[in-house]
Amino acid sequence: MKNIAAGMNIVLAIAVAILFYFQFAPKKTENTAPGSSKNLPEGSFKIAYFESDSIQNNFEYFKEIRSVLQAKDQANSRQLNELKTIFTSKYQDLQRSAQSLSQAELANRQQELVQMEKTYQGKEQMMAQEMQDESFKKLQDVKKKIEDYLKEYNKGKGYSYIFSSAPEFMYLKDTTYNITEDLIKGLNKLYPKKQ
Repeated sequence: MKNIAAGMNIVLAIAVAILFYFQFAPKKTENTAPGSSKNLPEGSFKIAYFESDSIQNNFEYFKEIRSVLQAKDQANSRQLNELKTIFTSKYQDLQRSAQSLSQAELANRQQELVQMEKTYQGKEQMMAQEMQDESFKKLQDVKKKIEDYLKEYNKGKGYSYIFSSAPEFMYLKDTTYNITEDLIKGLNKLYPKKQ
């Protein structure tokens, strides 16, 4: 997590440096070929941002994905709790009846408990990996939908960059360039809540 934060701080520092350069660099009047990137009119470098937490809380498709993932996580927890309850019951039963069992019966039951514990741990790891994979896939889908929408949205706006704002990475932002409301409205029109 520290590496991600450090990486994001570096990216933000570079972005701020670029902004300062474009804002305060002396304007050159060169004759360049049409279509050249140096042929940009003054003040054409625009940046916008959106609040990522607002997208998470108001984009209906994202909320549906979150609900599906939470439901699956709860189902996994119930299944694991059932296995744990069965294990606990068998363990307690073995504790009560251990005195009356032969050595062979005791060893068999202990081996059964060891196997149950291994099965539980394997299932827990498998479920956690599946959940992580599914979460990543679904969140990538949400990200792709946002990116695709922003490409269309930006055709008439002309922003050079559109950033996602997170409080730990933004130190100053002018709300004039906040496109969160436009983004939420547009995304919810494309991906309405399923009834």
